[in-house]
Amino acid sequence: MSDGVNRFLGDTPLRVAVKLLILSVALGFLMSVFGLYPDDILRAVRDFIINLWEKGFAALGQVGDYLVLGAVIVVPVFLLIRILSYRR
Repeated sequence: MSDGVNRFLGDTPLRVAVKLLILSVALGFLMSVFGLYPDDILRAVRDFIINLWEKGFAALGQVGDYLVLGAVIVVPVFLLIRILSYRR
């Protein structure tokens, strides 16, 4: 069973705990230096979702435009590559 846990975690549980502890302290220090706090991040995500809802998803309409513009090039190139590699 411990082999399954080690495989899932990628290392022994103690080593993973030590790595996570060191990484948490380092990231916490950097976030403190830059003035980032978890509640600010959550508030920004909430505000983004509310803003997206209020604008009626107009911003996502541009993504559709980009999709069509890119597909004009990507789809024919993909088909050409598939046709040329089919002969091999």
